Amino acid sequence: MDIRDLDLDMLVLIDTLHTEGSVSAAAKRMKTSQPNASFMLGKLRELFGDQLFVRTGGAMRPTALGSALKDPVQRVIATIKGEILQLPTFDPLSAERTFTISSSDLGEIVLLPDLLDTLRTEAPRCGISMLSMPFEALKDAMVSGDVDLAAGYFPDFYSHDFFERKLFEHPFVCLASATHPTIQGSITLQQFLDAEHAVVIQEGRTQEIFEKSAAMAGLQRRISLITQHFMSLPALIARTSLITVVPRAVGRWYQDKEDIQLLEPPVPVPLIEIKQFWHRRVQHDPAVAWFRKLMERQFLNRDPTNDPSSTVFL
Repeated sequence: MDIRDLDLDMLVLIDTLHTEGSVSAAAKRMKTSQPNASFMLGKLRELFGDQLFVRTGGAMRPTALGSALKDPVQRVIATIKGEILQLPTFDPLSAERTFTISSSDLGEIVLLPDLLDTLRTEAPRCGISMLSMPFEALKDAMVSGDVDLAAGYFPDFYSHDFFERKLFEHPFVCLASATHPTIQGSITLQQFLDAEHAVVIQEGRTQEIFEKSAAMAGLQRRISLITQHFMSLPALIARTSLITVVPRAVGRWYQDKEDIQLLEPPVPVPLIEIKQFWHRRVQHDPAVAWFRKLMERQFLNRDPTNDPSSTVFL
């Protein structure tokens, strides 16, 4: 016998006949017609080479083979109901799960504090693993399931295999030492062009927003330092006359560590769109779906680095 000769309805009929003892009653319970139930029983008899059920005293009684099939058929049906048809669930209070998120420095600085605080309350046994990787490697990791979610500024996600949700927009600020000899409280375009600039060029894509904006405006800056690291900038800005333009979250983080002033850039700079991205393979994963909703509840239309009184509405 080939397993392809059987279908699930035939197994359900065997199980139902054991319970009901009647083809018509079994058909009614299965919500099918009696002729169809009789046809399936005929197919089963042909496949097994046995009557399986015979009429005795007004009821259908199982043969020896019919009786032998009862338990294994019930196990198969129970497995299908419990492990295939039963959708998985996610209980955040009891689940032990590490959510793997890929993000830039900006994403970590902006998102992690609030996320970790919320997880402690709503999913106390869950944690977060933050990764940073080149874009192609990130796409592969999301396809394979090694990364659950990407959060931050990722302008290259445009495949139909990926979903996205915009959370909020985030501005840039200009940074200068609090004791800068010529810049205090605000910065003019001329001061901006005359100053020496530090520029961060790294794997994260947020800085390219300002750099492209500056190039399109034809700004001729005096670039004295190009670095791949955000970490070295606070001390450099605080102790020199260098200025730089960074996402506001980075600037506020610097300000906690060094004597730095945050200034409105003297030129228009597009806002950074902070989004979350996920692959279609986890679209219906209950754990990842719960985490996505947590992200929306936490950040949708609200820049977490803003003061509560200055919430950003998209």
